[in-house]
Amino acid sequence: MAIHSTEPPKAGHERASARERASAARELQRKRDSRRRMLIIGGICGALVAVVAVMVILYATKSEKKVATSSLAPAAAVKSVTTVAASTYDKVDTSKVVAGPKKVSGSALTFNGKPGIYYQGAEYCPFCAAERWPLVVALSRFGTFSNLSQTVSGAAPEPYPATPTFSFVASSYSSPYLAFQAVETQTNQKKNGQYTPLQTPTAAQEAIIAKYGSGSVPFLDFGNKYTIEGASYSSAPLVGKSFDEIAAAVADPNSEVGKSVLGTANLMTAMICDVTGGKPGSVCNDSTITKLRSILNAEK
Repeated sequence: MAIHSTEPPKAGHERASARERASAARELQRKRDSRRRMLIIGGICGALVAVVAVMVILYATKSEKKVATSSLAPAAAVKSVTTVAASTYDKVDTSKVVAGPKKVSGSALTFNGKPGIYYQGAEYCPFCAAERWPLVVALSRFGTFSNLSQTVSGAAPEPYPATPTFSFVASSYSSPYLAFQAVETQTNQKKNGQYTPLQTPTAAQEAIIAKYGSGSVPFLDFGNKYTIEGASYSSAPLVGKSFDEIAAAVADPNSEVGKSVLGTANLMTAMICDVTGGKPGSVCNDSTITKLRSILNAEK
């Protein structure tokens, strides 16, 4: 009987199994290497996305710079602006006033039975920023403000960007001679490319604008006797100065700020005196104000 050996087939089988294991190991390593490459590529892509996102945010912040809408004005600065010495007003003229008031006619504007002064503006508006300074100065000769805020006008590309100024939002005003109402329609901050809404005029306030204004800001109505639309003087002297620096310069009749703000405030004071019937005499009988009232009343 022939005897057949089983050893060679066993060796061949082991060699085949070794080859299969080696092939499987190579395939596993290939898959691991592939996953590692994908993770590296994914990490790089994620980092690139993050970098692009940061760049977009930085660009948006740069092109649409945001500023705080308002904060309580420093007490020392408010006092400096609202307590200008009577003799200081007489040291300036109205030569810096580039846009005078317009005389209008109609039923007397009153708020709660008192002669009324109405202001409408917006916090982003650089010309409103300029106009608020003399308005606060003039009205402070007839009454008292509380909780005045400080803010800045809109960022570039607005003209005279970030001009320091007051905001009438949340403030109040009391006077035995007149009543003052103010509306700031928009903030100095943008959302989706537009300045965000702030305050909404009442129907009565909208009627004032409809009758005497064009829709531009700043707008001022002095008892339905005089109106001002736009800035009364150039904002140039305010550029590059802080809120405190402007407040300090207002009381200096020799500074460009003082000449511009106090000169405009004198003209506003004369208009207010016409609205209040010359009250109080301590303000309205001043020689500078009397002269300005005569000029105003002589104009058609």
